[in-house]
Amino acid sequence: MGDQVKARVMDAEAIDRALVRIAHEILERNKGAEELVLIGIRTRGLPLAQRLGEQLTRIETYPVPVGAVDITLYRDDLKQRRSRPVHPTDIPCRLDGKHVVLVDDVLYTGRSIRAAMDALVDFGRPRTIQLAVLIDRGHRELPIRADYIGKNLPTARSEQVSVRLDEVDGENTVIILGGMDADTC
Repeated sequence: MGDQVKARVMDAEAIDRALVRIAHEILERNKGAEELVLIGIRTRGLPLAQRLGEQLTRIETYPVPVGAVDITLYRDDLKQRRSRPVHPTDIPCRLDGKHVVLVDDVLYTGRSIRAAMDALVDFGRPRTIQLAVLIDRGHRELPIRADYIGKNLPTARSEQVSVRLDEVDGENTVIILGGMDADTC
């Protein structure tokens, strides 16, 4: 594709440390794990949600339900993008009255998060919807902010942040790629 690695910003240990910190912040804010449900946005949000769920269970010894949401049909750019396969949404329990933590890899414009919230309300009425992201790179187009952030990473619009996870990509790293057109990030 011609994109070059401009910087490696997180390795496996840094990702693990960020997830442990986020897990503690989630427990503190929600006064425990009893009413929590983690929902990962496919594709890389799901393994991050699973890792967070493992951390929460280690800390609290209470199993936190983890599910997945596919936002493909909720995106506001369906007509502009090439077609994507639709993956199953897996909501592990009733969401009514729960504290749902949406988990994603990168927060950029906010449009994916808006689509995920639209999808979630089709499955119930959570007490709260909170957002945990590994990377917040700025450049918001919608008034959405993360409650839990692994790393704030100011970037240029012409750069791309690539989160690579063992479960999907065979490695754990976060890199910044350069050389992309600003509209393709």
